[in-house]
Amino acid sequence: MLTAFLKYLEIERGYSAYTLRSYGDDVRQFMLFCGLNSLSAQYSTITHRHIRAWLSSMMESGITPRSANRKLSSLRLFFKYLMREGCITVNPTAKVVAPKVGKRLPEFVPESDMRKLQSDLLFDDSFEGQRNLLIVSLFYMTGMRLSELIGLTVNSISLESESIRVLGKGSKERIIPIHPDLKPLIARYGNLRKTVNTDGQQAFFLTAKGDPVYPKLVYRVVTHCLSLITPLKKQSPHVLRHTFATHLLNQGADLNAIKELLGHANLSATQIYTHSTFEKLKRSYNQAHPRA
Repeated sequence: MLTAFLKYLEIERGYSAYTLRSYGDDVRQFMLFCGLNSLSAQYSTITHRHIRAWLSSMMESGITPRSANRKLSSLRLFFKYLMREGCITVNPTAKVVAPKVGKRLPEFVPESDMRKLQSDLLFDDSFEGQRNLLIVSLFYMTGMRLSELIGLTVNSISLESESIRVLGKGSKERIIPIHPDLKPLIARYGNLRKTVNTDGQQAFFLTAKGDPVYPKLVYRVVTHCLSLITPLKKQSPHVLRHTFATHLLNQGADLNAIKELLGHANLSATQIYTHSTFEKLKRSYNQAHPRA
């Protein structure tokens, strides 16, 4: 049933390969905890007690409530699918309360640190050097997600119309404008890309061998670059997405416009950036005001 479930998510929900892998891993981990084989599991024997025990086990091992909730969401969707298919009559996740998660403000890189990205010291003129520069610059200047960047094809980017077509969550397409500073980086990488044996490969970002880049490679590129310019503990593609949104808001961009650029389904997801900038404002106030 797990294979059928993942196929359902891929075809009917339009989930990306990256998301499918996460859902599959979460369900398999739960089955392993219960001592069941996901290929022949007796799903009707699973109760809310099994799921609560699994959550407790994860929390005791040091997994954060946020990560535990993500895994629980995978399980909820899986059992909802089993209900739909008539494999079970009672959904065991219905009686499970998700662990409480404290509000966490998004981390972002200060503008002064981001300006260091264009430094010649960070990127050389090789194919990989210019590819890495463009990867980091795209995250910062478009706010796209990791899966969206990996999913870019040669037809996704148009320098003529100065736009990028991105396939977001749920296969929803959106158009992101190309910042003027990005145009020469895209053109330079495009020329270097022609020197690689692409063998008709349509993926825009490639390895030196001509294969599509993969999540771990991109993650390593971003982590390495951020480690050279900022002392932030968290260094990931998503931090650059947060940085993009925060810097836009700080410069007076409309919240609805940021929502569209990020591909958020509703405004509430975007409003967290207003809390982030307000906290920064409070810190400045407390440090500078003589009565603070």
